[in-house]
Amino acid sequence: MAEDLCFFPKESLTTKPPKKNTLVLRMVVLILVMICGVYICLTCLGQFGVWSTQRSLAIHVVERPCEVTEIEPSEKPYVHFPKPKTFSRDECACNPVRNFAILSTQRSGSGWFETLLNSHINISSNGEIFSVKVRRNMLTSASKNECTAAVGLKWMLNQGLMQNHEQIVEYFKSNGVSAIFLFRRNLLRRMISILANTYDQNAKPLNGTHKSHVHSTHEAKILARYKPTINTTLLIPNLKQVEDLVTKSLQYFKSTRHIILYYEDIITNRTKLVDVQEFLKVPQRDLHSRQVKIHKGPLSSQVENWEDIRKTLKGTQYKSFLEEDYKL
Repeated sequence: MAEDLCFFPKESLTTKPPKKNTLVLRMVVLILVMICGVYICLTCLGQFGVWSTQRSLAIHVVERPCEVTEIEPSEKPYVHFPKPKTFSRDECACNPVRNFAILSTQRSGSGWFETLLNSHINISSNGEIFSVKVRRNMLTSASKNECTAAVGLKWMLNQGLMQNHEQIVEYFKSNGVSAIFLFRRNLLRRMISILANTYDQNAKPLNGTHKSHVHSTHEAKILARYKPTINTTLLIPNLKQVEDLVTKSLQYFKSTRHIILYYEDIITNRTKLVDVQEFLKVPQRDLHSRQVKIHKGPLSSQVENWEDIRKTLKGTQYKSFLEEDYKL
């Protein structure tokens, strides 16, 4: 009877989950799937980056360093294989290069000597880079078309070299820099050259231009006309001061790899240039310079007060400076 009172069939009373709950569940699952996908992608990309870095590092490590088997073990600290950033030449990639510095004093022939070195196709010397004055590198080009085997500069003793000798010696030794000492035996001739060059700086007889070095006999004759007068009272003290300076420099740098040259020896014995090339480990070449010597002939013709100078130096340790010890 009770069943007859029900107006709806049984099937219509069955409880079904609402569609709204099903939609929410699907959205949650979809979001979880998306999050997992993003995580997996990021993880893969990170692993790929690490793999790429490791691969590039592996390639860098695999790159073989340059080696030259014929270099003696004692010479290896002085051999460099530079990798220039401003230019690239594959044929020079493993070409051994040696660094050097010409240590000298003004008017000792260092400018002439540098032109000799720069006439070598594998040597590049770049002048006085520590000079406070503007230097003109006339006809002494250090740029080369061939692979450079030795590169260097000029450094005068009065350009901070002596005051900072300890640090410089340490730098030379730790960076494989060789020293080329170039001095003048006859310090009297050097003094005359300094006085004449000082006069030229002020007078500028060459069309109002000062030239420390010339490349024609005409210019050399014009500059040689000036004859300085030397203060004989200060002559011996000045000579001794320069002599002591040279001695100290040799003492300070004796622990470096070095060679000692004298201007007069290079003039009278050209095999000294063979020694220099051997020192720098470059192929032997005939070296030449276009510079023309300014002061020629006997010293007596180059100063105004020669007799006073002769009397001052006669019988002293500097008497040999009065003699003509090499052909001009």
